[in-house]
Amino acid sequence: MINESGTMTINTDNIFPIIKKWLYSDKDIFLRELVSNGCDAISKHKKLVAMGEAKEPESGYKITVGADPEQKCLWVEDNGIGMTAEELKKYINQIAFSGAVDFIDKYKDKTDASQIIGHFGLGFYSSFMVADKVSVDTLSYLEGADAATWTGDGNTSYTIEASQRSITGTKVMLYLSADGEEFVDIHRIREILEKYCGFMPYPIYLDEGDKPKTDAPADEKKAEDDQDNSEDQDQDQDKDTAPAEPKPVNDTQPLWLKTPRDCTDDEYKAFYTKVFRDFNEPLFWIHLNMDFPFNMKGILYFPRIRQRFGLNEGHIKLFYNQVFVAENIKEVIPEFLMLLNGVLDCPDLPLNVSRSFLQNDGYVAKISNHITKKVGDKLVSLFETQREDFNRYWEDIHPFVKYGCMREAKFYDRVKDILIFRLADGQSLTLKEYLERAREKHENQVFYATDERQQSQYLRLFKETGIDVVMLDNLIDNNFISFMEMKEDKAKFQRVDAEVADAIRHKDEDTSAISEEQKQGMEKLFQEITGKKELKVRFEPLKSEEIPAMLVVNEYSRRMQEMSRFYGDQRMIPDFPVEETLVLNASNGLVRSVLQMEQQARDGENIKMACHHLYDLAALAHRPLDPESMKGFIERSLAVMQRAFGGETE
Repeated sequence: MINESGTMTINTDNIFPIIKKWLYSDKDIFLRELVSNGCDAISKHKKLVAMGEAKEPESGYKITVGADPEQKCLWVEDNGIGMTAEELKKYINQIAFSGAVDFIDKYKDKTDASQIIGHFGLGFYSSFMVADKVSVDTLSYLEGADAATWTGDGNTSYTIEASQRSITGTKVMLYLSADGEEFVDIHRIREILEKYCGFMPYPIYLDEGDKPKTDAPADEKKAEDDQDNSEDQDQDQDKDTAPAEPKPVNDTQPLWLKTPRDCTDDEYKAFYTKVFRDFNEPLFWIHLNMDFPFNMKGILYFPRIRQRFGLNEGHIKLFYNQVFVAENIKEVIPEFLMLLNGVLDCPDLPLNVSRSFLQNDGYVAKISNHITKKVGDKLVSLFETQREDFNRYWEDIHPFVKYGCMREAKFYDRVKDILIFRLADGQSLTLKEYLERAREKHENQVFYATDERQQSQYLRLFKETGIDVVMLDNLIDNNFISFMEMKEDKAKFQRVDAEVADAIRHKDEDTSAISEEQKQGMEKLFQEITGKKELKVRFEPLKSEEIPAMLVVNEYSRRMQEMSRFYGDQRMIPDFPVEETLVLNASNGLVRSVLQMEQQARDGENIKMACHHLYDLAALAHRPLDPESMKGFIERSLAVMQRAFGGETE
């Protein structure tokens, strides 16, 4: 008969308060640690079975989790290797002594260390974050071993007593504290198991016990039950009354463990919906399956991220031997890939004791670089083999690709030749293809628009002259343009409203007939009526005679202003004034009439009204008018109509 008391071996004083409060960031992780220990125990037993030193349980390997709300306790039970009383003392009392490490050392020539989950030895003590008392009831697989129970209350004292347990394995019973009472709720337990243990390698069953009792008195409840039974008796006679087989809460063979050639598109899509609760089908995916130079498996999905960019990040779940560790760990997942959804399982990760954070290790950087390479290779492969599909995906993935180019130099080097630019007419070209088409008309100039509706006048003008315009209307594009100019010396980006391009200028006409005095006079007049003292006025003969005037702004001053507004810190980047120029079309009849009126100085009020109207028309084609300007424009429009039809203005 075993009957022993003693003091646990602890190398650091007062370590239990540290374990209970600071070892783990989230209290619910205790359940992951206990279930992981159960998987570890089963893995050890399975190895022994393979070596002929133990027999597999007839019912198969499993882990059971249950709770008793009345007793305020929770338990986790496995049918793995179990422990002797001596092993209880060794593995439980000596904090941070790992049973997994000891097992691997003993069978190092016959077992694979990567298949043993628990490498840390502190997981068991996470129980005391939610429990006042914990008992471990266990029976070793060894022939003739005696069952034993270890009991501790979170202090340095413990007891080990003989047990009546007759089944090989271990049952950990937690007597919950006031702070841990939420964990007796069966729905809460299921939620935690699905979060952390949804893909663990052995079946996990949730013991939900009997159906909930009602508050009705026993006699009333019995009467109601009798009545229900009487009414349903005839209907139930032909039904199979056998209880349904319990189903595990986890999937022991997640899709990422299969080889890509054995997976169907429907399986990939179903797995995506199940894991990420996203019912929009992903665009495409990358299945990672490698054993060298490190062991890593996983699936990265490309969701429709266009509308999410800048608002929500993706979800890349990191697993360690099918045990969920954390989400979006930046040391492993390159920052730009955080926009994707995916699962990665890497048993080689150097995790710390809580399994939630990475140790500082150069190995992690290699994993991150490899993921980046695989994503780049997938995009290049799609471009080369499925160009039409790639063009169709671009609207959704281009923010992610552009962000990746700016954040990861190696990623840019890998994908720079497949960056797509969408033209205003719907075509898709790479930068090289665009510049080849532009060589004869405007050499290395890349014309782009940011708002198809607001800049429609400019787009129409460029279309009439046969110039391709790229649509760059995403938040990231302002920074991406500057990045591309830095990387590609041949390409210079210019918005359609930045300057009058040579290709849309009428080369057969000139403005020499307009004197410098006239030009200065018109500029002064426009500055006066608009109140913009910095406004510049220039005469240009445009190929399209229909457009009387257009506003152009300095490309780089506008970019700096937009960058200032984007970052929102005026102390870092002052609000740059935008250099604005009013271009009067010397080929337009209305402009020539206004110029003649100004030259003859006829009807000063009419010419001011006409000039102000010209400016507002140009401004409307460039940007929305502010409320005061719009009010004045409407009033002048009414005045023009009244005069045209012989009415009187007030």
